[in-house]
Amino acid sequence: MTKTILYLHGFKSSSESSKAQDIKHFIAKNTKKTKIIIPDLDDNFQNAHNQIEELIRVSGSDIVFMGSSLGGYYASYFSQKLKKKAVLINPAVYPLEDFEVHLGENENYTSGNKFTITSKEIDFIRTLSFKKLPIPNDLLILMESGDEILNYKKSASYFSGAHIDILFGGDHSYSSFKTKFNKIQKFLDIK
Repeated sequence: MTKTILYLHGFKSSSESSKAQDIKHFIAKNTKKTKIIIPDLDDNFQNAHNQIEELIRVSGSDIVFMGSSLGGYYASYFSQKLKKKAVLINPAVYPLEDFEVHLGENENYTSGNKFTITSKEIDFIRTLSFKKLPIPNDLLILMESGDEILNYKKSASYFSGAHIDILFGGDHSYSSFKTKFNKIQKFLDIK
């Protein structure tokens, strides 16, 4: 049976992000029974949620998740909801503190698409979380302490009980990503 990895990119990013492309190449080169889906998530949170639900529906039951930053937030939610494993890279965490700085007009870094974030959308995305994770042991959290956007200590506290890997230094882009591929492969049991 083929296992499916659903990789979810970060806020204002795309399937062309370097992490998404790096893991895609690793999977293609090092596995035979694994496929990876890396969608371009809609910039609207409700639409992105619907997209992810549809991708899960068509992917079958042998699915696992990966996500970076806001994609890690989504991956955490869906993996816990469906009792599936996930690898989260410098993930955003509930309650998305200070997310209000993005109210108003934003621009996707890759597509150049301009979009508006409202308070209602922030309220919606905050519902896609668990105040306390039901199955933290199903999560591998990869963080770098030098993340300039997200506080790794708050993330480590939120993900208490998960498999947590903190590299001291680095940044939000998770510069040591390629050194973690074997660990990711083992944790997700991908062949």
